[in-house]
Parts: sequence; structure tokens; C-alpha cells
Amino acid sequence: MADLATDAYTSNGEFLYPAEDAQQILSLAIARQTESGELTRAQLLEIADELGIAADTIAAAEREWDVKKYELADQRLFDSQRRQRFHHGLSQFAIFGGFLLLFLVLTGGVGFWGGLVKFLLYLGVAPWGLKLSWDAWRIYRPNEYGYRKEFQRWRRKQQMKRAVGGAMRRLLGPS
Repeated sequence: MADLATDAYTSNGEFLYPAEDAQQILSLAIARQTESGELTRAQLLEIADELGIAADTIAAAEREWDVKKYELADQRLFDSQRRQRFHHGLSQFAIFGGFLLLFLVLTGGVGFWGGLVKFLLYLGVAPWGLKLSWDAWRIYRPNEYGYRKEFQRWRRKQQMKRAVGGAMRRLLGPS
């Protein structure tokens, strides 16, 4: 009976939901309630009032969500740019390796099995191949700490570009 302490029911038989579960259930219920899947601010405030959530709490949550929404958009852009940069480097590596292999075959510098295996081994452990392997690992198997650090650095750089671009537009005026 020790499991009862961790059970979802209270002593009076009331079912308790963890905050994450309650949030997901309410999100699904609200989506089903509205036909278009969208709510007006008045509807949102009405639902919050029925749940006993103060209007200032909703306003604070709206501000927090607004910031989070832009962070998520930046994160998707960051991930996309990282993958594109990796695929571009991989394409360059494959083209270079293919031309080098073709050159070696045409000049007789490589036998089929022995030379080909050596060629592929050398190409794979060359600095370029090692860098591509490292980039693939960082992108497709990221370490959470390293990823957050890299993302924050990229985001600061993007914000700086936007700020400088805006300042330049204001200085130069309409053209």
C-alpha cells in the first residue's frame, strides 16, 4: 500500500493531475471547444476567469509566451541553418572526394581494392573528414549544454545584426 502515496488520487477520492497533464488536457479541450482552433482574447480571459485565474496572471503569461514564441522561432531557424551548413560541407566533401578518386583512377594511381580502401580510409580520417564527423555528431546528437551555449551565442549575434541594421536604417533614413 506504499504506492498509494504516489497514486494520483487524494484521500477523499479526488483525482489530481500533474500540472503538465492538466495543461495538455485543457489545451485539447479548448481546441475542441473552438471550431477554428483559435480564441479571441475575450474568450481566453473568460476561460481563465472560470478557472479562477486572474487577468494579470494571464497578461503576464501572454508576455512570457510572446518572448518564448520568438525564442522557439529563432531555435528552429538556428537548427535549420546548422543542418544546411553541414549538408553544404558534406556535399563539398563528396564532390572533392569523387573528383580525387576519379583523378586517381584515371591516372592509375589507385588499384581497385587495395588502393580504393586506402583512399577512402585516408579521405575519412583526413582533417576535413574528421571535421565533418564532428559536425554531424554536434548537429544530430547534441549535448544539451553545448547546444544551449551555441544557440545563445548565435542568438546574440542575430540580435546584434538586427540592432545594427535597424540603427543603420534609421541613420540613412528612407531612400
